Amino acid sequence: MDDTTPPAAAAAPPKRHWRTKTKLIVFGMLVSPILLFALYTVMTLSWTYSDGYRAGILQKFSHRGWICKTYEGEIAQAVVAGVSPLIWNFTVRDARVAQQLDSLLGRRVSLHYKEHRGVPTTCFGHTGYFVDSVSVVHE
Repeated sequence: MDDTTPPAAAAAPPKRHWRTKTKLIVFGMLVSPILLFALYTVMTLSWTYSDGYRAGILQKFSHRGWICKTYEGEIAQAVVAGVSPLIWNFTVRDARVAQQLDSLLGRRVSLHYKEHRGVPTTCFGHTGYFVDSVSVVHE
C-alpha cells in the first residue's frame, strides 16, 4: 500500500463560520432599533402635519431644559374682550427667530408655525408647534 497523502493535510482545523454569523446577528439586533429610532425621528421632523399663523401677546419666552436646551414660549390669544385668553405654547428651533422673539416680549406678534406630530423626544422641543418666523402686529 502506497499512501501519498501527508497526515497534516488530512487533519485541517474545522471552519468556524458560525461565530462570524452569530456576531453579525447580534450586531444587527443591537443596531437595528437605533437606526429605526433615528429614521422615525428624522421622518417626524421633516414631515409637516399642518402649518399656519397664530397671533397674540407674547407673554413668556425662555431657553429651558436639563440636557437638551430648547426655546419655548407662549402667547395669549384674546378672542373676546373680558374673557380669559387662550394660551398657546410653542417651540423655536432657529436661534435668529429666538433672538427676535426675545426682544418682542409683551408685544402683539404674529407667528408662523409648522406642526410636527409624534416627535419621540423633548430634545427637539416640548411642543409639536415649531415657530419659524415672527412679525409684529401694529394696531
